[in-house]
Amino acid sequence: MDTPPSHQAVLDQVAPRLRRLRADSGLTLAALSEATGISRSTLSRLESGQRRPSLELLLPLAAAYRVPLDDLVGAPEVGDPRVRLKPRTLPNGGTAVPLTRGPGPLQAFKMLIPDRGAEPDPRTHEGYEWLYVLDGRLRLVLAEHDLVLGPGEAAEFDTRLPHWFTSADGRPVEILSLFGRQGERIHVRARPRAVRHPMRQEG
Repeated sequence: MDTPPSHQAVLDQVAPRLRRLRADSGLTLAALSEATGISRSTLSRLESGQRRPSLELLLPLAAAYRVPLDDLVGAPEVGDPRVRLKPRTLPNGGTAVPLTRGPGPLQAFKMLIPDRGAEPDPRTHEGYEWLYVLDGRLRLVLAEHDLVLGPGEAAEFDTRLPHWFTSADGRPVEILSLFGRQGERIHVRARPRAVRHPMRQEG
């Protein structure tokens, strides 16, 4: 089976690394052979690139040189683990910060909801939403229900029901919102209609 070019490039760098490690350690081929149990001819061919490196050969060499196996094969460095958050301005006021990196069955957002006035403007969209109040007081209008949630309280509901939320006391409210992929579809205006009670949870 052919070796992919990217893998071959990594393997090609093993030989010079082995030569450099032995030179830095001051070991002879004979001494290295005794320490690893690998024949001198095999060690010589590894260092010249004439022998393909294998895990069976590299493990005792890493132990003899007292270096991680990654140092022999030049494993790539771990990428930057930080999540680059890019706030989004919401069409009806407020800010949403995505906490997930791409499409998936669930999307998470931290949202800052301002005072959007006293007159509800309910919308609907496909999906199911769960929200949790982190700070402030949230007014949630869901179909015929008009609720106020404080810090530590949560609510979940089918977003096909007409819903709308705003700050309940005039200052921005901070919430954590989780919903499915379909929840990102554009909102459409809808008339309120009689529905089942939403599930409300208290933290």
